[in-house]
Amino acid sequence: MSSNWSVSRVAPILLLISMASSPAFAHLPIPPKQGEIGRKAVQESVPNFTLIDQDGKPFQFAAARGRLVLVTFIFTTCPDVCPLLTGKFAALQRQLAATKHNRYLLLSVTTDPQTDTSAVLKRYAARYKPDFRHWHFLTGSREQLAKVWKEFGVTVQSAGPGQIEHTALTTLIDRRGVRRFDYYTDHWQEKEILRDMASLDSSTSK
Repeated sequence: MSSNWSVSRVAPILLLISMASSPAFAHLPIPPKQGEIGRKAVQESVPNFTLIDQDGKPFQFAAARGRLVLVTFIFTTCPDVCPLLTGKFAALQRQLAATKHNRYLLLSVTTDPQTDTSAVLKRYAARYKPDFRHWHFLTGSREQLAKVWKEFGVTVQSAGPGQIEHTALTTLIDRRGVRRFDYYTDHWQEKEILRDMASLDSSTSK
């Protein structure tokens, strides 16, 4: 009985140690706060910020005024949620291109500036065949990025090289620079975003 009890107690511990050391668990998205699960309507102005794009050029958020902007937060060594979010952005871009919608901008902001230089982001982006006229991959100093993370309510915690915990947030900003909809985790669907974009387009044209 004692031997069986010991095995039953030790086995789960060994399994947890194995899972924690596996690359598949290098990314631990921080769960949203209560009331922030799924899609949430918001009304918050986004102040101007400056970061660096995949070509090493300065990007100012103020230059995006007049376009719908979709922002998400990723890092290039993430093995799970981030590739899914980036893949969803790629699918959105294809659908927007098919409908000849040009007044939009996609922003993928890194949560790992130590690894994600402009060159690293550009190599990562190439996997998704982005149109860089409408999709920027952004980095900067940790100080610059920390201000942006704070502004969007994104918590970022480093657990070591290539191991980042962060809030899995995607947010839609209207043409005046006001956040209108937040989407948490990777469970949102492209059609949901497109519907919200169409709604914002409709309200702007009135």
